Amino acid sequence: MGADLRAILFDFDGTLADSYPAITASVNHVRAAHGLPPLGEREVRRHVGRGLVYLLQHTVPGTDLARDQALYREHHPSVMKEGTRLLPGAAEAIRALRAAGLRVGVCSNKPVGFTRQLLGWFGLEADLALGPEDVARPKPAPDMLRAALARLGLGAGQVLYVGDMTVDVQAARAAGVPVWVVPTGSDDRATLEAARPDRVLSGLAELPALLGVGDAAQRG
Repeated sequence: MGADLRAILFDFDGTLADSYPAITASVNHVRAAHGLPPLGEREVRRHVGRGLVYLLQHTVPGTDLARDQALYREHHPSVMKEGTRLLPGAAEAIRALRAAGLRVGVCSNKPVGFTRQLLGWFGLEADLALGPEDVARPKPAPDMLRAALARLGLGAGQVLYVGDMTVDVQAARAAGVPVWVVPTGSDDRATLEAARPDRVLSGLAELPALLGVGDAAQRG
């Protein structure tokens, strides 16, 4: 990244946090209302990252979307905090980026109210957090990233997007934003590499040094 970098935007589920236990619990709450047996976390994980409608359509056969979204949203606060943990290096990366004067934001297909609550719960300071409720189209459309650029008053070349899925790469490409990915979410490394992001990291712990900020960069 060049000297023009002003902000880092992150996806949430699978990028900043392992929220799959909480999401699985809420999916199974909805399935139980349909008389369906629970799914394992691995099965649910495959469908996370493309929004709540997609998640329910692919995990609850015969879903009544209006009813089931309401069931999910009502249930999720009861499991959200205990079923979500930050991924290694996430908190440290955000602190290092902010200490270096970079702005930080989140653009996630997760319901935005849950994203904002979890950011507060984990003490992660963000300049903005956007979700599908804030734009016409969720990722892989570029709407969320474009909205973030507008709110930050920055150009596409001044921002880096970090995600964990092909939809993140597609959204960034459509918005003209450089994109790095981590294989800690719904898509594995091979799938991510095939999507041709600008860089594949092993995890967020690598991010500050690669951007030349934080203690690790200073020591190097």
